Amino acid sequence: MTEKRPFRLPSAKLVAIAAVAGVLSGAGAVWFRHIGSESPVQGAAVTDAGLCEGAANRIASLKPFLKGQVAAMSGTDRPRVIPLSFKGPEAQEMTLADLKGKTVLLNLWATWCVPCREEMPALNALEHEKGGNDFEVVAVSIDIGADEKPKAFMDEYKIDALKLYRDSSMGVFNTLKKEGLAFGLPATMLLDENGCLLAAMNGPAAWDSEDAKALISAVKAK
Repeated sequence: MTEKRPFRLPSAKLVAIAAVAGVLSGAGAVWFRHIGSESPVQGAAVTDAGLCEGAANRIASLKPFLKGQVAAMSGTDRPRVIPLSFKGPEAQEMTLADLKGKTVLLNLWATWCVPCREEMPALNALEHEKGGNDFEVVAVSIDIGADEKPKAFMDEYKIDALKLYRDSSMGVFNTLKKEGLAFGLPATMLLDENGCLLAAMNGPAAWDSEDAKALISAVKAK
């Protein structure tokens, strides 16, 4: 992990948490904090044969890279586009369609989630190294209320590469929960340049590790 750790959790502990998360997510039981389902649920997933054509082969090609520090991430057996809406860095309304053309690592987090705070510097480091016109770490805060709290956290811990994406309604979380992709926080999805789901995981990971960087390089190479 990166040197700066908000809660000073050792990397070994983070890896252990992620490994347990990978096992438990299959049983639908990863809960770092209980999150209710009373907030809005967004649109249902869309299976677009044309848009996601070839995704299955691409997912299969990524299997050798789902190991080590990112072993908790699993390729999906149902590639699809999940309509999600949230606010962008300028507080503008946006959807995943606005990110078309980029491979996206979509991460849901909140300031009250300890594992989320622990992995944020690593996500920031990944964006520093791999971010660009063809890839972005899109970290969506689901903190309820105004932007000040997540902004203050990002400033304090020098999260300077990630942009602040927000969904205070928690609609994104509830949509992914309904899709069987989010059981708690953090929750992370890997999407191709068309917004098609390739892989997902619950729990934290060392996103600044060589394993994570190799995975992103493999996706970008396709």
